[in-house]
Amino acid sequence: MIPLLIDLETEWRGGQNQMLLTLKGLHARGHAAELVGAAGSVLGKRAQAAGVRVHTVSRGALRIPAALKIFDMTKTGRFDLVHVNEAHGLTAAWLARAHRRLPLIVSRRVGYPLGKSRIAQARYKAATRIVAISHWVARQLADSGVRRDQMAVVYEGVEIPPPPSGETRAQARSRWSISPDTPLLGNVGVLLPDKGQEWLIRALATIRKEFAGCRLLLAGDGPCRPRLEKLTEELGLADAVIFSGFVKDIEGVYSALDVFLFPAQFEGLGTSLLAAMSYGIPSIAFRGCAFGEIIEDGQSGILVENQSLPGIELGITRLLREREFARSMGAAGRQRIEEVFSADRMVVETLKVYKEVCAK
Repeated sequence: MIPLLIDLETEWRGGQNQMLLTLKGLHARGHAAELVGAAGSVLGKRAQAAGVRVHTVSRGALRIPAALKIFDMTKTGRFDLVHVNEAHGLTAAWLARAHRRLPLIVSRRVGYPLGKSRIAQARYKAATRIVAISHWVARQLADSGVRRDQMAVVYEGVEIPPPPSGETRAQARSRWSISPDTPLLGNVGVLLPDKGQEWLIRALATIRKEFAGCRLLLAGDGPCRPRLEKLTEELGLADAVIFSGFVKDIEGVYSALDVFLFPAQFEGLGTSLLAAMSYGIPSIAFRGCAFGEIIEDGQSGILVENQSLPGIELGITRLLREREFARSMGAAGRQRIEEVFSADRMVVETLKVYKEVCAK
């Protein structure tokens, strides 16, 4: 099978990581998938380095250059289907009328309702199958009028790393001058209002009353950074909060942490939460969106009420006080990811969708 995958994003975010994992997984199973990507994109460069054939295009005004490229490629008869990973790519594939020649698969990674304009509705109605990354996202699609038989749910996945050794952990912590006995909380994500990092800074002020040396590592960058840095100064936490900026070798962040915090308020699933749990880090998230599909509360993680500062504080305090409880929760979280949210499982389930639409 030769699928044509399309992603026109230029930046590297969770969706692009999932596309790369899918491409690599397909190739490992003998399916010579190809990628149409934006010129200069991080995904295009990483896919090419992994041995994937990449066709680069300019996103251009109204996605016309990409649409022309997709039109030419889909009329050759070389490809079995088209799989679009994000909205810009969907617009280009729809303009190219790719759905008139091949099955069109569309990944839906956000929980926002579909746009109500005729063009927005037409793009999604053209899809042979819309693949939601969680059951919560699928419910939002259903509420937007998408038929259930047009949808499939395939959870995003992460690669399962080997458990960090003591040496790996020590090296990771030394990068930010964290001693072995210093409690280190962490979050990975873009610094945006709906990612909730403000809640973590405010919780840290309380946590440090009992755990005086506790620190918080925020890995990522974004428009909220100046405001968050100002908040740390106002709360007297300037030396306790580490703003690392974008970290390319993100595994070093996970290897260093004692507790992972995921206070996002609007996520289709949450790949950084999946990654943290895959490292065996006991994790806390808000109760909402698809987080209950990932975490079995009290067993593989802790769920607290949305925007509940006391809930976050209680969860952190328990994990720092009860080391054996934290260890067992981290192990259960890792097992949960291995069984349900691995990259291998994601690729297998994606192939099932491919074979189903091609058979029809």
